[in-house]
Amino acid sequence: MPFLGQDWRSPGQNWVKTDDGWKKRTADDKNNNVSVGSFCKDNKPECFNKENLLLSLSYEMSAKKRKKDLMNNNSKIPYFHREKWIYVHKGSTKERHGYCTLGEAFNRLDFSSAIKDTRRFNYVVRLLELIAKSQLPSLSGVAQKNYMNILERVVQKVLDDQQNVRPIKELLQTLYVSLCGLVQDMGKSVLVGNINIWVHRMDNILQWQQQLDNIQINRPAAMGMSLTDLPASLQLNIMQRLTDGRDLVSLGQVCPELGALTEDRLLWKKLCQYHFTDRQIRKRLMVSEKGHLEWKKMYFKLSRCYAHREQYSDTLHLCTHCHILFWKDTNHPCTANNPESCTTSLSPQDFISLFNF
Repeated sequence: MPFLGQDWRSPGQNWVKTDDGWKKRTADDKNNNVSVGSFCKDNKPECFNKENLLLSLSYEMSAKKRKKDLMNNNSKIPYFHREKWIYVHKGSTKERHGYCTLGEAFNRLDFSSAIKDTRRFNYVVRLLELIAKSQLPSLSGVAQKNYMNILERVVQKVLDDQQNVRPIKELLQTLYVSLCGLVQDMGKSVLVGNINIWVHRMDNILQWQQQLDNIQINRPAAMGMSLTDLPASLQLNIMQRLTDGRDLVSLGQVCPELGALTEDRLLWKKLCQYHFTDRQIRKRLMVSEKGHLEWKKMYFKLSRCYAHREQYSDTLHLCTHCHILFWKDTNHPCTANNPESCTTSLSPQDFISLFNF
């Protein structure tokens, strides 16, 4: 049943106030108030047709709206906060009011500077990937726009440094797939903003992917010894520092000498033991015809079944005493006697889970 109140005029109709009271506005009144001269500067007779006049007005309004949407999308919002730490409180008390949401934490923490730090870059990229998978609709409109601006800075850094290309490609692909599903549900208000803005952002993602695909890493000039000039033991020692099996496969494709070293069984065994538990390894044992364990095949099989171990040089920390979220090297503002004992390191997944209450 429609709402009946003091304002009895139904929505969707135009009314004008006269001396006799409110009267419904007719189509002739609308046309009389339109500035015909703005559309018919040449005073052609066909311009005075009412239908053409209304179509011209509708087209101009639509064009202005699209232009405004693009201008709002292209304008860079400032990073309102560059804070090293923030309070995270899950409820309201007499001393502290309000809540801290994921969007608020994403806006206030200094992620724009964190991507410039080599120690924090992978942490931020992983956090952006987790948000792209499931948490993007939970961000506010400002946080969603801030997310795209930070992502643009990440892509620009990769294009300039020509490093970490593959993780960013995977991040953009994950985000694009998520947006394709979310844009189809715009009627459910799962994203904040006009549909034209998100279509424009998806076009930007495709352009970034194309730019990353066109990266050509130039071979540096010969400066002394190369990797292949080192003894085999040192080469294996360097390869043991790689934590992704795909990097080992790519390294083995450089030359036959490196390809032979990357097939070392002990190398793949240590890689499996680094990422997966003994119980997980026992469930996916693969034995060759000669009775040896196929550690390389086991690694890729385990990678499809279980998540890799994540390790970062610098992470966000949470103080359980004063509920402060801060970067590792930030001075802890806690007044406890032993603040180190109440500090917990947060993985990107833990950071997301912190706000799912």
